Amino acid sequence: MAMRSMFRLVLCAVSVLFVATLPARAEPTFKVAWSIYTGYMPWPYAQNAGILQKWAKKYGINIELVQVNDYVESINQYTGGKVDAVTATTMDALTIPAVGGVDTTIPILGDYSNGNDGIVLKGANKTFADLKGKKINLVQFSVSHYMLARAFEAHGMNISDAKLQNVSDADFVSAFMTPDVDAVVAWNPAFIELKKLPNVSVVYQSTEMPGELVDALLVNTKTLKEHPELGKALTGAWFETLAVIKANDAKSAEARKLMADLSGTSVESLNSQIDTTAFYYDPGAGAAYTRSPDMVKAMDLVRTFCFDQQLMGTGAKSKDAIGIALPGQTLGDASNIKLRLDDTFMQLLADNKL
Repeated sequence: MAMRSMFRLVLCAVSVLFVATLPARAEPTFKVAWSIYTGYMPWPYAQNAGILQKWAKKYGINIELVQVNDYVESINQYTGGKVDAVTATTMDALTIPAVGGVDTTIPILGDYSNGNDGIVLKGANKTFADLKGKKINLVQFSVSHYMLARAFEAHGMNISDAKLQNVSDADFVSAFMTPDVDAVVAWNPAFIELKKLPNVSVVYQSTEMPGELVDALLVNTKTLKEHPELGKALTGAWFETLAVIKANDAKSAEARKLMADLSGTSVESLNSQIDTTAFYYDPGAGAAYTRSPDMVKAMDLVRTFCFDQQLMGTGAKSKDAIGIALPGQTLGDASNIKLRLDDTFMQLLADNKL
């Protein structure tokens, strides 16, 4: 008996020593790409203030933010698998990663543009009708293209009556200053700078189509299913950050100053941009809109535009080619779902369950 007991003691000691010498298990790291736009600026503040790291630590992961200067390139990097998530509009989520075969989930609705996007035409006292025959710069096939098409339709005009020229969002202002451009479809902060120029007219703004130009966070569906803690950490960090920005106190002022500096603009300009950005400050409101008939209608308008502009791939026979899953229903092919709008994480936070 004594020998057996001694053997067990030695065996336990060896086991403890073996476990103690095992290398620590590395926490998984996830990358989130973002570009400069009012609706995305809370993310770098979340990182700078330690909010993002706090929520990542809570769920045992690491989250790295990756700034990409060109908006479309940021989505391309996500589509190519270089990052796990990206800030983008719901429309661009469909036209780039979903069409490219990347199953994408939207766990966070950030905001909708309520004057953050618009169309600027050279010349004073111009109207929308004056766009006919003009050369218009825009990020082609982006949400700006969608807004332009909807605006032409609303004014009883045909978008083919204008000449569209593709441009990077980084070149909105500089390209507009050249004689070869008559108008530009832009978003903030460039839109604000363009409006300040002499002898120009703003002929359309996103205030005329509320709830349609929606900014969100896109996450790879496979990654999110395997690591729901990523969705929880990102959701918690996002809404805590929005609460800071919304508050009228010293911390809010500090946050807005940092966001303005990173945007290359003044605090006054940033504040005016925030005023025209309808943030979903309440996670319950974001979850509710995701479930609403208005979201279904908006996504149906988006997919109709995408199909009409031949943005759903060469093999698409109709706008139903790609499935878009929303809470309780699916638009399009249920056997080919590539875009999912998920209210789960926002609702968990609203219910104090994160």
